[in-house]
Amino acid sequence: MPRCDICSARDAVVYQAHTGLRLCKVCFFSNVVARVSKEIFRYGMIKHGDRILIGISGGKDSFVLLDILSQIHDPSRLGGVTIVEGIEGYNRAEHIAEIKRTAMERGVELHVVSIKELWGASVDEMVRMSIEKGQRISPCTYCGIHRRKSLNLMARELGYSKVATAHNLDDEVQTIVINILRGDIARLYMNHPLRPKGSGLFIDKIKPLRKIYEWETAKYAYLAGFKPQDVECPYLELFPSLRARVRDMIYRIEASKPGSMLRLLEWFDNTFNPSKQNNRETPKLGLCSICGEPTSPNRSICKSCELQIRSLGEVKIAKNVLKTQP
Repeated sequence: MPRCDICSARDAVVYQAHTGLRLCKVCFFSNVVARVSKEIFRYGMIKHGDRILIGISGGKDSFVLLDILSQIHDPSRLGGVTIVEGIEGYNRAEHIAEIKRTAMERGVELHVVSIKELWGASVDEMVRMSIEKGQRISPCTYCGIHRRKSLNLMARELGYSKVATAHNLDDEVQTIVINILRGDIARLYMNHPLRPKGSGLFIDKIKPLRKIYEWETAKYAYLAGFKPQDVECPYLELFPSLRARVRDMIYRIEASKPGSMLRLLEWFDNTFNPSKQNNRETPKLGLCSICGEPTSPNRSICKSCELQIRSLGEVKIAKNVLKTQP
């Protein structure tokens, strides 16, 4: 067993292809935490006194994010939220219990809410009603739209200044490539860490793990002894997406040219930095005529309300529900 290239005192347990380093458990943890801290500092993601709400799905990435943020920020100023989507075979009681235990060990308050509580129907129910009406709407659309809106509402109602999500390097690069393929320049700019909020109703969102490979979060979670949810969402197989095909392509490139994903994200950060676009106007968002939340320009109602109308035939306003969550 080779020795760690950093400390030379312990056996290496990790090989980083993008650096060529062999690392022991201790030095690997230090490496990941240092890179996360560097990214946070580079973009001013966290300020002293910030109250940060962490989206904790129960997957490996969210456990790693919870662990690292509790090391580098005051745990009493951290909160976690787990949103139960309501997908059969995916949201299990033991997974929720593991999230609660892990958060409690780190002194982080956890809120657990469900999409059905907030919006009147679970993801499964929305998908079923959509199919019954002959609509072709991806389950990921229902889930993603309502999760994002729920996170923002909860953070605002509970007094948090930032929302932290566990998007890793793989997620970020896939999103960039998808938006390039779609020719969606606006979304490319909106994915940058320095993007403007567009509305005072939006809580700042940060992605501290955006320069950490997914395989690294998996290794970190394993070495730390976390027990993340190992069940993949059943809709991923039933409704294969462009993201899955893009992911496979990116992985083939990374395997032949280690570090390609990091270089692509660095190019993106430099090229699409909003602060360098002096003549680029920030789109002015409107307000949804139903729920009063921000919506895209030229839309009278937000996507969340539109989806509820199309599947449920009505809209449930979630604001009052949020204030009663334990």
